[in-house]
This record gives sequence, structure tokens and C-alpha cells, in this order.
Amino acid sequence: MKRLHIASIPADGIGPEVISVGIEIVQAVCERNTNIDLEFTHFDWGSDYYRLHGVMMPADGLETLKKFDAIYFGAVGAPDVPDHVTLWGLRLPICQGFDQYANVRPTKIIPGIDSPLRNAEPGDLDWVIVRENSEGEYSGNGGRTHRGMPEEVGTEVAIFTRVGVTRIMRYAFRLAQSRPRKYLTVVTKSNAQRHGMVMWDEIAEQVAAEFPDVTWDKMLVDAMTVRMTLQPDSLDTIVATNLHADILSDLAGALAGSIGVAPTANIDPEGRFPSMFEPIHGSAFDITGKGIANPVATFWTGAQMLDHLGLNDEANRLIAAIEKVCADGILTPDVGGNATTRQVTDAVLDAIRQMNA
Repeated sequence: MKRLHIASIPADGIGPEVISVGIEIVQAVCERNTNIDLEFTHFDWGSDYYRLHGVMMPADGLETLKKFDAIYFGAVGAPDVPDHVTLWGLRLPICQGFDQYANVRPTKIIPGIDSPLRNAEPGDLDWVIVRENSEGEYSGNGGRTHRGMPEEVGTEVAIFTRVGVTRIMRYAFRLAQSRPRKYLTVVTKSNAQRHGMVMWDEIAEQVAAEFPDVTWDKMLVDAMTVRMTLQPDSLDTIVATNLHADILSDLAGALAGSIGVAPTANIDPEGRFPSMFEPIHGSAFDITGKGIANPVATFWTGAQMLDHLGLNDEANRLIAAIEKVCADGILTPDVGGNATTRQVTDAVLDAIRQMNA
């Protein structure tokens, strides 16, 4: 029997609510596989930890996490703690410290969930957005001088390296190559940003030569928002910078019906460190404790984690169970239903058990 060790970091807001039921679902879908034992270890890092200790996680947090096969992450952020403290205190140190340079965000219209796009149905929107996750606009390079004075200056320097751009471009082309349409759209803003974005375009063209079976095109990020809205079926795999893909993937989630169904995988493709899996939706303190948080994004994220760990059949069964439950109309309020988090979870558990029978 193979034992897989997974670190659970529920963190803030609705994070503990969705991660707890996510673990139930992941364990349930793996029950009939007698060759696998999933062992979860929980860490109480986050804003509550910060209030007690002045840091979001211990100084040796990364060293502690290194031994795990994957990380199941909830959400980070609290109303009384500055966002740059929460994000740079927990999530980004894990992403950067473990060189999880490929942020992978699949989006599709799930049966039973209505898209705000007119006449859009399942199959009309089925994308994977690949986000460069280690540098770019979120590299953390910059600073502030003359604080509090009229001449105060704040700089935020976007860093693009040939190594960083080349590796994310190869990852995106390989992913596109593995999908039926073999089609990739490269997103930049090279008409206005003259250096890093122009290099991004040049490297895309160079890497494309390695993948002659992949058709590709490129879009400026502002035009891309229009294309995503008006021609969703014209897109398949998308690659963009840290900032651009962050924004576009939130738009993608909304176009699919809700960011409450949108998953994320932060991948170290070389497998040197554990990869981290989290829903997109954030801590959502406005609904924390109400029992109505949509757990679908966390379940789908769990499927990404299982797939990454080589449990492809289990991942596919979990996706099928999610789609069945949503198609049956068992939905939380953010997608037009009146079910609770628990009711959606129980329905997905029932669907999994029926498949396992």
C-alpha cells in the first residue's frame, strides 16, 4: 500500500469550512482503492495564528511542508489584517519557496449551473488558463522611499526572466498538446509594455517551433476580455503572466457561473517540492459561518490534486460526481440554489458511493 501524506492548511474565512468537507470527499472517492492510504496533517496557520504570534506561519514552515506529497489549501485573508501581510505571509512564500511556477486554472460550464453568457451551454466554455506563478508583476521586487512625505515613491517592478518565461511557455504548449483541440492562446500587453512583454512574445514564438502540432495565436490582454465574453468557444488553453492570468481567471470563473466553482493548482512540474491546491474564491468573510459556502471549487481542486498524485481514475470519478450533483440542481445560493455546504457535500458523497458500489 502506498501512503500519501497531504498537508491541510484551511487558513481563513470559509477556508476551514470547505477544506473539511473537501477532505471528506477526497477520502471517499479513494475508498475503493486498497493500494492507497491518504493521510492528512492539519496546520492552523493563517490570520488567527498571526494574531497570536505576529506571523502567518512559523519560520520553519516551508521546511515542515517539504516532506508532504501535496498541500490542500483553503483561503487567506481577513478584514482586520492587511492583505499584503496575509498573502505575503503564507500563500506566496509557499508558491515561491517551492517554485510552484505553473498555476493551472481549468474553467468550464458545469451542467446545472447557468452562465451569465447568453445561450452559453456546457461545452461552449471549456478552458484551462495557465498562469506564470513565480515572477512577473507579483515578483515582490520594488519598494518605497520618503514614506509619509509629499515626494514619497512606491515602485512595483515586474520581473520577466528568459528562464521563467520559457518554462511556463513550454508547460502551456505541452498542456495544449495534450488536449483534444491542441490550441493555445498567448496573452500579453506588448503594445504598451515594451520590454518584458515583447520578450514574452518572442519566447512564445521560439517555443512554438518545438510544438508543430499545436496551433497558437496571441492576444492583448484587454482584447482578450472581449474575446472571452463574446467568443468563448474560440478559446481552449490560455497562457498569461502572473497578473494578467490572475484577472482573466476570475473573469473566467464568473463567466462559468461563479468563482465558487473555480479551482486552482500551484504546480512544481519538476516534482522537487509539494504542489499546492486551492479554490479561487478566497476567504469570503461575508458568508463565513453561515454554512452556505460553495464547496464545488474545493472538490474540483481535490480532483486536480488526485490527478497530480497519479490517481487519475479517482479524479475522474470525483469530477463526474460533481457534475451529477450540480445537474440534479443541488446548488448553493451563489449559483442560484438554496442548498447548504453540508447538503451539497452529502449529495456528492452519495454520488461517489453509487459509483463505488
